[in-house]
Amino acid sequence: MIVIHHNPDCGTSRNVLSILLAAGEQPVILDYLSEGWTRSQLLGLFAAAGLTPRQALRRTKSPAEALGLLEADDETILQAMLLHPVLVNRPIVCTPKGVRLCRPSEQVLDLLDRLPPGPLFKEDGEMLIDAGGRRLG
Repeated sequence: MIVIHHNPDCGTSRNVLSILLAAGEQPVILDYLSEGWTRSQLLGLFAAAGLTPRQALRRTKSPAEALGLLEADDETILQAMLLHPVLVNRPIVCTPKGVRLCRPSEQVLDLLDRLPPGPLFKEDGEMLIDAGGRRLG
């Protein structure tokens, strides 16, 4: 089973979801902005992905700076993430091969058993997989 912690308004998150679907996967899609996070959920995801709350903090297009989180300790950041789910960088993808913050979106390719057929492009037109099925970049 594959799970994507997804923000439908984020281009990177949409790219990752498109890659998963193109690979024939039917991921469980969790809209974390509407569902929020639990402390244990975040700690588990961060541990599995090898991230600290600081490393998972979304600094741009979020209230991180306004909340004084850019220099805050991990516990303060974690507490803020529970109150403001948008502070968690995305998308986070969980597969049997591991858990990863998939930014940039092509990071998700390492978590798949098989690559999607090519050609495959990001929303911005960047080619990720050519017509011969070879991964680029």
